[in-house]
Amino acid sequence: MKISQLMLFGIFFIGISSIEAQEKTSLTLDEAVKMAWEKSNEVTLANTKVNTKKHELTAVKNNQYPDLKISGQYQRLTKASIDMHNEGESAASLASPDRAMLAMANLSLPIFAGFKIQSSIDSYESLYEAETAYAAKTKEDVALRVITYYTALYKAQKTLDVLNENQKSAKQRVTDFVELEKNGIIPRNDLLKAQLLVSKTQLSIDEANNNLNNINFYLTTLLKLAPETKLQVNEDDFFNLKTNNAPTTDALALESRKDLEAIRLQSKASEANVKIAKSGYYPTLSLLGGYTALDLKDIITVKYAMNFGLGLSYDLSGILKNSAHVKEAESRALEVKNTEAIMTDRIKVEVQKSLEDYDLAINQSVVYEEALQQAAENYRLVKDKFDNGLADTNDLVEADVEQLSAKINTAVAKASIIQKYYELLSVSGQLSQSFNLSKI
Repeated sequence: MKISQLMLFGIFFIGISSIEAQEKTSLTLDEAVKMAWEKSNEVTLANTKVNTKKHELTAVKNNQYPDLKISGQYQRLTKASIDMHNEGESAASLASPDRAMLAMANLSLPIFAGFKIQSSIDSYESLYEAETAYAAKTKEDVALRVITYYTALYKAQKTLDVLNENQKSAKQRVTDFVELEKNGIIPRNDLLKAQLLVSKTQLSIDEANNNLNNINFYLTTLLKLAPETKLQVNEDDFFNLKTNNAPTTDALALESRKDLEAIRLQSKASEANVKIAKSGYYPTLSLLGGYTALDLKDIITVKYAMNFGLGLSYDLSGILKNSAHVKEAESRALEVKNTEAIMTDRIKVEVQKSLEDYDLAINQSVVYEEALQQAAENYRLVKDKFDNGLADTNDLVEADVEQLSAKINTAVAKASIIQKYYELLSVSGQLSQSFNLSKI
């Protein structure tokens, strides 16, 4: 008796665990995007690159500060013989030192380097800002991927719901046709057609399940969730979103796109690099200073030996050789300018296509709503005719299939509008602003 009770308790526990494992995790689109920004490898890499550029900029800025070097030596000497020879005088023999100490400090402050230092700082500041813009663009790309998977997951779930609902009706029709066929009211061929529709619908359900599982896995992988997590889309993200502020021209995109901004900043950096190359035509001038201390035991002691002055360096051969570096820098600057022009044209095309796709999704949604009403009314009329013997099974099955297709199209049409709306925001450089960044 006790064993039976334990078995029942075990079966009950397993059943409860199975139900909990099958429960779905509800996740809003806003939560999914923010989770991706926090955990995405792409965003982490982009932020790391920004930090790298920041450190490079700091290193370049340090070149405008003085260089201070100190050195010291302590040496043990062997018993050396030291003679001082003076003309007209007898040679003097000095003591043999057994140690020597030397300390030096040198200071060098760049005063003029052909504008190279400031130009280098300007270049790296622009590159740092460009990398920051690329990081922002990476976040928008990741957000758009999340939105694409999220809307695809919604479409798959709604499609599966419609198919399951239709399958129930199809199976009930088969049950009714079995009785009608037994009583000789309909031929067996009509029963087979109804059963065939059930089989075809089941194949569609299996495909929809497969598609749903794949999309769910893609999204959980992107969000760094456990693979077995089953996500449930929040329909409020589709039915409560206001899309009346959608961009209507490419003006906003040309002003706000982060990748275009990055190219423009790289263009500024390339112009600064031209100035860096031209710095080879100028001399370098530095302020110098130093201190020396020497102690050669029993021979000489030097203290407070300080020096200061100016250092001038001019590579005369560079006047001839440097022109190649200048031309190279100018050519690279022209490459960036051409890249900016190409990207500008591409953005205009992307925005125009996205505007057309967004308008198409809205128009299709209206048509799908009308088609659903028409398909539902057509099915009702065909069903009445079939019940009165005025329509055959082919007409009924065809009307049912058309109604099913209309239901699926209508169910996913709203999600398509939202997806195209976010795509339009993305190509216009406004996607990140549509989410609350203060919580990131």
